[in-house]
Amino acid sequence: MPGLLGKKIGMTSVFSADGKNVPCTVIEAGPCVVTQVKTVEKDGYAALQLGFAEAKEKNTSKPMMGHFKKAGTTPKRHLAEFKFNEEHALGDTITVEIFNDVHFVDVIGTSKGHGFQGVVKRHGFGGVGQSTHGQDDRARKPGAIGACSYPAQVFKGMRMGGQMGGDRVTTQNLKVLKVIPEHNLLLVKGSVAGHNGSTVLINM
Repeated sequence: MPGLLGKKIGMTSVFSADGKNVPCTVIEAGPCVVTQVKTVEKDGYAALQLGFAEAKEKNTSKPMMGHFKKAGTTPKRHLAEFKFNEEHALGDTITVEIFNDVHFVDVIGTSKGHGFQGVVKRHGFGGVGQSTHGQDDRARKPGAIGACSYPAQVFKGMRMGGQMGGDRVTTQNLKVLKVIPEHNLLLVKGSVAGHNGSTVLINM
């Protein structure tokens, strides 16, 4: 499906036509440069590889420098593939204007990392209140996690403490509130996973 790479700027709110205050996320969508055109004959599928955000030449490998030179563009920090219905040539620039007539989009981002967290924060366990099931002197511990004799194992998927956040999260069907082409901005209703300044993928 068509889409663009972008950067999450932050959250704000706008007033709708009926006077309601609507929370929204501001995304800098593009401009993206076509760095590779994939075809069915050569690659087995049709897609466009887009590059977003400038990168320094000293931080770019020589093979990638050749890749960008072939496309006639400067080094890019992020690359992603999208399937477009219309034809585009190598080196073309695709802007946020492709969302002009789009009402809903899906946004993919990486959620904020919280490090190692316990079950109360990670899974919403109740904590203080229960004094049974091996949990009588530790308020924020999970308690018993398996049977004592049979099956004598901890089942896969048991909710326990561990790494929280840093996951690939897709937020679907976000309403497009406004497109601002002169500043490459896209305003979508609601929140998007990730911290301010993180890279996101916007799909139609």
